[in-house]
Amino acid sequence: MDFEKLKSRLAGCYVTIPTPFEDSAGFPVNHPAIRTYVRFLIDNGLNTEYATLLAGGAAGDFSTMSFEERIGVGETVVDEARGRVPLAFGGQSTSTLELVRLAQAAQSMGFDFLQVSCPFYFTHTEADFEEFVMAAAKAAPNIGIIVYNTFWTSTSLSFGMIDRLAGIENVVGLKWATPRTDAMEFEDVTSNFSKRFTIIDNNLFFPYSAMPSLGAQAFEVHLCNYWPEWGIKLIDEVKAQNYAEIARMMVEEAMPFYKLWVEIERGYTSGDGYLDKLCMELIGLPSSRCRPPTRDIRENYRARTLDMMRAAGVPRLVAN
Repeated sequence: MDFEKLKSRLAGCYVTIPTPFEDSAGFPVNHPAIRTYVRFLIDNGLNTEYATLLAGGAAGDFSTMSFEERIGVGETVVDEARGRVPLAFGGQSTSTLELVRLAQAAQSMGFDFLQVSCPFYFTHTEADFEEFVMAAAKAAPNIGIIVYNTFWTSTSLSFGMIDRLAGIENVVGLKWATPRTDAMEFEDVTSNFSKRFTIIDNNLFFPYSAMPSLGAQAFEVHLCNYWPEWGIKLIDEVKAQNYAEIARMMVEEAMPFYKLWVEIERGYTSGDGYLDKLCMELIGLPSSRCRPPTRDIRENYRARTLDMMRAAGVPRLVAN
């Protein structure tokens, strides 16, 4: 396997596809809507040059789905994408045995990447996590592993841990976010490991992390789910090294989305993907709530979200 080629395919927008559910008893997965989402993203330019799509990540409600449902979502995404864009599969789990099954399934379905983060609930040691990642790498030797530092729910990875993970050949990506301290952990890891891994900026430092001194090549972008052109422009500006314009985009167009998300998170419900799906509904895509315990935000936040999207200049708005 050419892992250098895999690393290069990971560059661009990293877009988590939300998982839509039917508004009926048990909230079954809405597979036709998943197909609509994938077509929307690809048809509007998020192809191999600009993006990697993640199926069954946190914004894809992996934590509320059974193993079989997660595999079903992956199969639908692969079938609809038809090789037109690189694909990652969410491998988050509290069990190494389940992770191995997810890794094997991801490889057999034809995914390019498997996203792995430290098991949650228990505060595992770094040595625990090293074995966890090695189990996934061994179970799926022909796909690239993306290590995701979910420090807010589990053990945060140290510089030394990243250095040890660099010894695993098929670990090709690092989805990186850190708490902000004077030790500059984000910059330390990004600047030292951007040649070994494709760094995915999950800290929203895009104008900064894209600079050559740090070298991030991929960016977690929720806005792409309802505004693919925003992500395409982002990557074009990264390539042009137009960091001032990237900063403007983040402040004027991205920040309102994230501020509203944080407001909902702190004052109404917690989870991931709920604001993406409401924004998608407001441009005419099929949508849904997230599964409980995340509560439905649509009635309470539809007007606020529409105002935010209008002010940012989002195209395709269909709501009045």
